[in-house]
Amino acid sequence: MTFETEKPQPRALLIGIPMQGVSDQENEDSLTELGRLAKTMGFEVVERMSQRRHSLSAPMVLGEGKVEELKARCESEIEAVIFDCELTPSQVSNLQSELGVDVLDRTSVIVEIFSRHARTREARLQVEIARLKYLAPRLRKAGRGPTDRMNKAGETSLELDRRRIRDRIAELKREMETIGEEQQQGRERRSDQRCVALVGYTNAGKSSLMRALTGSQVLVEDKLFATLDTTVRTLQPETVPKILISDTVGFIRKLPHDLVASFRSTLEEARNASLLLFVVDASDANFRQQLQVTREVLNEIGAQEIASQLVLNKCDMVESLDALREEFPDGWLLSARDPVQVADLHGKLVAFFESDMTEEEIFVPYASQRAIARIRAQANVLGERHSDEGTFVMVRAEEKLLEGLRALVV
Repeated sequence: MTFETEKPQPRALLIGIPMQGVSDQENEDSLTELGRLAKTMGFEVVERMSQRRHSLSAPMVLGEGKVEELKARCESEIEAVIFDCELTPSQVSNLQSELGVDVLDRTSVIVEIFSRHARTREARLQVEIARLKYLAPRLRKAGRGPTDRMNKAGETSLELDRRRIRDRIAELKREMETIGEEQQQGRERRSDQRCVALVGYTNAGKSSLMRALTGSQVLVEDKLFATLDTTVRTLQPETVPKILISDTVGFIRKLPHDLVASFRSTLEEARNASLLLFVVDASDANFRQQLQVTREVLNEIGAQEIASQLVLNKCDMVESLDALREEFPDGWLLSARDPVQVADLHGKLVAFFESDMTEEEIFVPYASQRAIARIRAQANVLGERHSDEGTFVMVRAEEKLLEGLRALVV
């Protein structure tokens, strides 16, 4: 009889390069986050080191003494070295030649995780664009020799590879434009509906909250970037009119710009929402910095003017709730695991939208009775009364919706 054993995880060493103005605590926090990224990618982090530098321009980033120390560590149990910064192609090449192990930087780790977790066609296209943009400048020029031939257009193999990447990126962007047009049409169809977007740091519990609010079987994993695709579901128990809940891709410090650009269409759901719920993991000591990162990314896509509400999630894991309430008096404290607290959140969301509603009686002539069904579907109907000429419908709705209903009857 044979027994299968799990394949051992490759052992990794993390390297922090804090620059001027970065405190030791900030460096440690960033390395801890890098460790979670490495774990998500499948590494076992066995050690971490740091060296302060005034510049990242050195051929191997680190000083000569630190490189020798690192080299000695790599001769034993280390199989990969991961830097908490972005390295140039030549720096990666120099380090790999000197250390004899794989060398990765923070950006390559994030891009790889995104690539593994992309499930829909849109997410796969977005990730491939970012991956190719990262890869293009890192193609090494081969030594000129018999194998480095030119094609009929006079291109070397390196130039040909780079052109193929540019062509592929252009092709992917055309596909993304088609998908983007279809999504925009969907957003336009939902433009008169109430939508709440869950935004926040990766692994803050957005997907768990989404599942609790909507009853949907969305993916919930204790991993960074488990969700890359925007999911839109209806708030349950259902209200009249409906309230839609959308879950969005999580954010992280030092998120590569190309990934932000690639996922811009996904983040459009946030920009078109009626309300943004900033979800944070209140049990994480760094959630304040994480909240700031979220706000910065949303400002970058033009969502800073949308109404927002802070949700302090995972409060069942927090020791002092009184301190949180004092620091964030307007925040909503809850745990997505607690049905009572989720029901309370449901009520707060309904109350948010009803705060801007007004009551009005709309007269619907009998010749326009088909409009009644639409009014019942889109507005909160408080009562109806009939006359010889038609039906008087008392509704409670936002002014924008009331204007549409008046026009519908006319």
